[in-house]
Amino acid sequence: MRIALAQINSTTDVAANLSKVEEYTRRAAEAGAELVVFPEATMSAFGRGLRVLAEEHLQSWQASLTRLAAESGIIVVVGEFAATEDKVINLLAAYLPDGSRSEYAKIHLYDAFGFKESDTVIPGEEPLLIDVADEPMGLTICYDIRFPKLYAEVSRRGARIAIVSASWGAGPGKVEQWQILARARALDSNMFIVALGQADPQVTGVDVPKTGPTGVGHSVVVDPFGRIVAELGGAETLEIVDVDLSVADEAAEAIPVLVNAKLGY
Repeated sequence: MRIALAQINSTTDVAANLSKVEEYTRRAAEAGAELVVFPEATMSAFGRGLRVLAEEHLQSWQASLTRLAAESGIIVVVGEFAATEDKVINLLAAYLPDGSRSEYAKIHLYDAFGFKESDTVIPGEEPLLIDVADEPMGLTICYDIRFPKLYAEVSRRGARIAIVSASWGAGPGKVEQWQILARARALDSNMFIVALGQADPQVTGVDVPKTGPTGVGHSVVVDPFGRIVAELGGAETLEIVDVDLSVADEAAEAIPVLVNAKLGY
């Protein structure tokens, strides 16, 4: 499977974010990728007024992404927000070339390190797998990566690969935690983990709101033995990565942790 990692910084300018998504998607298609993955909060960075912004822009955003997937011929996986009466839903949506769309609502909200996502976001309830060239793929978002049972469930449902799109909060040790967690989830779920985050605005110079998690870069692809297949720095970049999903079968045979698990633990 050929995957394009679009490590970008989004801002609260939805039109500018869409232009960046279009550019990176076309480049990914030219490189022969089957799908391109963008970070959490690609439609808009976290910030004040997110519900109003989502209410105003989501319909046109989705129409544009539907056209983009059809024109480019690849799957576009992108973070977006839907408005409710008083909050938003944090979504990771997959737009397919055939015009269909699937969405995963973030289950585990980021109530940690002094931030409280649940003040403005409604949590999801169910895992989601999408089909990529007849291969099940799990979709997850950011703080989900700290909860191994979610990835075990995605794996048990047939996935050999899962995406984690994030806008990871910066701070001491946070890059190390991000990478350790990606490797741990790969090892304890017998899956490839594609951990794709917002770029580091301290590196890119992109002006992002300081009221939420802004990203640290260092996206990583990890194989089911915990080995790093690809690792990015802090800058905005498009990285093309080929993964051999048969390695997941080898790992499941060599380290059958899900089969050996007792009472679901």
